[in-house]
Amino acid sequence: MEGFCNNRCHFQIVYCLILIALITCSFIESARPAAGETNTEFIRTSCKSTTYPNLCFSSLSSRSNAIGVSPQLLAHESLTVSLETAQSTSAMMLKLAYSQGMAPREVGAMRDCVEELSDAVSGIKKSLGEMKELRGKDFDLKMNDIQTWVSAALTDEDTCTEGFAGKVMNGKVKTVVREKILEVAHMTSNALALINSLAALHG
Repeated sequence: MEGFCNNRCHFQIVYCLILIALITCSFIESARPAAGETNTEFIRTSCKSTTYPNLCFSSLSSRSNAIGVSPQLLAHESLTVSLETAQSTSAMMLKLAYSQGMAPREVGAMRDCVEELSDAVSGIKKSLGEMKELRGKDFDLKMNDIQTWVSAALTDEDTCTEGFAGKVMNGKVKTVVREKILEVAHMTSNALALINSLAALHG
């Protein structure tokens, strides 16, 4: 009888220990933030260093899985968003430039801006290509190239924006075009800020 009691008591102790361990693990897992939440918070915090933090976060939060908590991937994705927006804006403007009912000066401003955006797209593409090779002893040299190209792209976009600052265009078309160009410029500005932050980490 005594042996039976000992075995039973031993079993109950082991059972209790296992139960405590399971409860503890469950508590730890529930307290630990999910990977997606960590990634999203990383993006939110990083975007605070940019000129347009709300735009930065809204444009990148959906890419949190691709970014993780990597400053380099964050800068890369930010450049990718800038590129996609610049390309779509350029296509929209080309379509508008060849539409009916636009004055010659409006068409001229559109085409000039499309040319500027084309140069910006070229610079961003080169930067993305270099970003993939951003490692090793020549990190600083490659980073300097990226910063130069993205800065030039931002200048091109700002020049394009200035082309619509006066009375070159009127009405809804001007508003839509100007908003899209500003969005491209703001995204590129944010990308440059994140690139500068990445450079500072390796300084």
